[in-house]
Amino acid sequence: MGGSLGLALKQRQLCRQVVGLVRRNEAAREAEAVGVADFATTDPAQALPDADLIVFSTPVRTIVQQLGEWASLYKSGAVITDMGSTKQAIAQAMSALPPGVHPVGSHPMCGKEQAGLEAAEAALYQGAPWIVTPLERTPPGATRLIFDLAEAVGAKPRLLAADRHDKLVAAISHLPHALATALVLAAQQVAEDDPAVWEVAASGFRDTSRVAASDVTMMLDILLTNRAAVGQMVALAQSQLAHLATVLAAGDEAALRKLLEQASRQRKALYNK
Repeated sequence: MGGSLGLALKQRQLCRQVVGLVRRNEAAREAEAVGVADFATTDPAQALPDADLIVFSTPVRTIVQQLGEWASLYKSGAVITDMGSTKQAIAQAMSALPPGVHPVGSHPMCGKEQAGLEAAEAALYQGAPWIVTPLERTPPGATRLIFDLAEAVGAKPRLLAADRHDKLVAAISHLPHALATALVLAAQQVAEDDPAVWEVAASGFRDTSRVAASDVTMMLDILLTNRAAVGQMVALAQSQLAHLATVLAAGDEAALRKLLEQASRQRKALYNK
């Protein structure tokens, strides 16, 4: 996510300099070589003090840790934002930042299963929703800057409260990952008795299980920092599956058709426009 943003900013010449803060010296050289940063370093004291806008794109719990750990390095007036997939824990950490900086939570609703600089793509944000979650302390100018950033790289910014964001993404992002994980594990159980299940798996299984291949560390952070909302969505899905199982067991064709048609209409309304 961070690499893709760097690419987009540089290719569109949207800022004076893009500085990358990475974990390894090799990654710093790679970031410069592939063009995601003008300069990259492993040293926060080199990257942060002169930055007008700081964007955290690490896993959520790492963002929470780094926000406070590096607080003394942010210059007065700097805007601090993030790309984390859950917002309430990050908003809480941002609220403790020094009064001279301006925190604004944000979350681009896009991404890839692959992680790392080699997966960076300048067009990643094109047409994607970009949720902006300002704090009570956030000045309007800082919120406007993140809206401008999102629009400049082709995204569509939208304002949401952090708790509302976490509830909504639990339904449309985190629950799908949980269901994809359950799907793969269920098929894995079938494979213990009959490994041929993998030989007959085709596009339906591939498409519905895709997000189960996401970066595990990233998904651990997402699920654990939004576990209440995700738990509610898993319970809701279990209720729907139980209803579907009841209809199937009864051989109730009319009820089964109604469920399938309801889901089909909603899916087509979203993606077959």
